[in-house]
Amino acid sequence: MSPAPREGMRRLLTLPNALTMSRLIGAFVLAGIALGGHDLAFIALYCVLAMTDWLDGKLAILLDQRSTFGARLDTYADAALYAALLLGLIVLHGPLLTREAIWIAAALLSYLLSVIAALVKYHRWPSYHTRTAKTSWLLVFCAVIALFVWQLTWPLEIALTTVVLTNLECLLITLINPHWQNDVGSLYRVVKRLRTDIPPS
Repeated sequence: MSPAPREGMRRLLTLPNALTMSRLIGAFVLAGIALGGHDLAFIALYCVLAMTDWLDGKLAILLDQRSTFGARLDTYADAALYAALLLGLIVLHGPLLTREAIWIAAALLSYLLSVIAALVKYHRWPSYHTRTAKTSWLLVFCAVIALFVWQLTWPLEIALTTVVLTNLECLLITLINPHWQNDVGSLYRVVKRLRTDIPPS
């Protein structure tokens, strides 16, 4: 193998990317556990996988190993994890979610809109990793714990509201940003950058 391909492989085979890949693979295991009806194992594995979502980003910054590939892989892993989480919630606690159907539908619809908009405009999945997305991650994590441990559903309503707001922010970023970009931070930062890039008339 020539030096160039080896160097390319080293850039891809990083610790943050390995954690992200473990979350992607683990999401399928999580779905299997849910279908098997293993409540305790499901919440335990979900907590571990959710923490990799927090840790991989921190390590990527700390080790200076951020990359477009890593950002896109992280997005796919997150999508797989949340799909497995939704499946688990329905299978393991379906009756508790009856009143939350409209909140779940709103979160799913807003996410689909943001993804479709990015695919149509950029032919790529959105990988913005905004601050609101990080807030949503924390609130969803807490809401899932509350649901499994205390059978509380109101934290889920709050979490899903932030998910909808996050998805709408992503949609607006897609609509105003002329080029695909990962790790944008926030809609405000995109607008600010676009204003500084536009020459005065």
